[in-house]
Amino acid sequence: MNNTLELAAHGPVIPVIVIQRLQDAVPLAQALVAGGVRVLEVTMRTPVALAAIEAIARAVPEAIVGAGTIRSAADARAARAAGSVFGVSPGYTAEVGAACRDAGLPLLPGVATASEVMAAQADGLAFLKFFPATAAGGIPMLKALAGPFPDVVFCPTGGITVDTAPQFLALPNVKVCGGSWLTPQDAVEAGDWARITQLAQAASALRA
Repeated sequence: MNNTLELAAHGPVIPVIVIQRLQDAVPLAQALVAGGVRVLEVTMRTPVALAAIEAIARAVPEAIVGAGTIRSAADARAARAAGSVFGVSPGYTAEVGAACRDAGLPLLPGVATASEVMAAQADGLAFLKFFPATAAGGIPMLKALAGPFPDVVFCPTGGITVDTAPQFLALPNVKVCGGSWLTPQDAVEAGDWARITQLAQAASALRA
């Protein structure tokens, strides 16, 4: 993959995944893929995140696995080494952008303000994660950003639910949205993979 915008072609929702137990990684990924969700963002918020990415990349070839919560050059290098094919950051710095380019890791950087959009654009990035979406102004903010940035498209993430996702996806400058509702912690802890497959199916149908 050369550009994170390619991710939007695989479905309307990218699940934001927090894996606490390594043994959950592969069956969780398989359950999401079975429901039609192939693009998986595994956040680097837990001690097993990199091992989970490596396990998914090895055992679930249908999955397009990336690393979330990239905050440093070291994170970018580690994510790429683990098998990530894209990276997602909560914000944007030129250092992280350069590290991802050097590592060959297409980046979906987080922005919340017009200045951050301009900084990312200055480094050649035009598909951006709007985060935290609901806290940073939600749909009204995305509509406002469309005026001065007609050439930028977004993946809103943060506080979006299955009920509000269609409203975000209806915006012309939104290509896909991120959501944690596809992998509820209680379902993961119980190994209720059938429920996660159902949630993935519902998410895949949000924009047919």
